[in-house]
Amino acid sequence: MDAELAAGTYRGYLHGIPYGAKDLLAARGYPTTWGAEPYRDQTIDLDASVVEQLDAAGAVLCAKLSMGALAWGDVWYGEMTRNPWKVDSGSSGSSAGSASAVAAGLLPFAIGTETLGSIVSPSTVCGTTGLRPTFGRVSRYGAMALSWSMDKIGPITRSARDAGLVLAAIAHYDARDAHSIRAGFQYILPLDIPAPRRIGYLKGSFAGEYDFAANDSMALKKLREIGYELVEVELPNAPEIGFILSVEAAAAFESLTRSGDDDLLARQMRDAWPNVFRRPTLSRPWPTSRPIGCAANSWSRWTGCSPKTILRYTSIRVGTPVACSSPT
Repeated sequence: MDAELAAGTYRGYLHGIPYGAKDLLAARGYPTTWGAEPYRDQTIDLDASVVEQLDAAGAVLCAKLSMGALAWGDVWYGEMTRNPWKVDSGSSGSSAGSASAVAAGLLPFAIGTETLGSIVSPSTVCGTTGLRPTFGRVSRYGAMALSWSMDKIGPITRSARDAGLVLAAIAHYDARDAHSIRAGFQYILPLDIPAPRRIGYLKGSFAGEYDFAANDSMALKKLREIGYELVEVELPNAPEIGFILSVEAAAAFESLTRSGDDDLLARQMRDAWPNVFRRPTLSRPWPTSRPIGCAANSWSRWTGCSPKTILRYTSIRVGTPVACSSPT
C-alpha cells in the first residue's frame, strides 16, 4: 500500500487503513472458527465478499476478532470478550471483539454482523458507532449463515462519518449472495453541518427507565443543539419474528446438533444455542432445509403500514439501540 501511494496511486479514504473482521467472515490464510470449539481448527480457503471489497479499497486486514460462539453473546471457546471501559464485564455480542477492539483504540474500524442485535448491542455497551445496514445491501458471501432471512453485515467504527466511509466501500451488489440487492451507498464527506433537517424519533422507544436511557437522552439533546428538529413518530406493533431465527439457525446447524458436538459449545444454559437448536429439530412441523422468513420479514404485509408513510415527513429516523447479554 505504501508503494502505491509513493507511486501516486490512491484508492480512496480507506487506503492503508487497518481493520479487523468478525471471526465468522472467511479470509484466506486465517482460521475461521465461528467462536465455537467444534470449529476451532476450521479454515476456509476463500475471502468473504466484504474482505474482497475492503481489499480493493486499500484497507488492510490485521486481525480476525472474537465473537460469541455461533453468533450468540460474548462468550467464545477461549474466554469472554471484555468491555474495555469496564473489564470485569462482557462486551455484549455477538460482534464482541469488533466493538471491543474499536472502543479500545486497537483498530480504526471493524466489520460485524447482526441478525437480531449483534452490531447495535455491543456498540451500545462499548461506546462505538455501529451501523446495521438494510438487509441485502452488503453481500454475505463467505460469512457464516445463522439466519438466511435476517443476517446483515455492517461496520463498527468510532464515528458516524467513519461508518459512512466503510459502508460505501462494502455496499455493492454481489450475485453470489441470493439476497443481495442493487442498492449501493455513496458517501461524500460533509464540509459543514447541513441546513436543519427534520429527524423522526420513536417516542415509545425512549420512554421509561431502561439501560442506557441517559445516553439516549443525551443523543437527542445533542441533535437539538446542532440544529435538528425532532419529530415524534410511532410505528405499529411489529410481529414477533424470533421464531424465524430459531428455526433457520436450527436448520443451519442441524448437522452439528445431530452429531452431538453441540455439547462442546461453551454455553449450555436453557436458552443457549444447543437447546434452541434442538427444539425445532425435535418437533418441527416443516422441513428446515430452506429459509422460511422472507414473507414474515415483509413490513407492509404484517403491519399494513408502508414505511413511506413515516419517511415522507422526515429525513432521518432515530430509535434506541438494543443492548442485551446475548443478542445474535
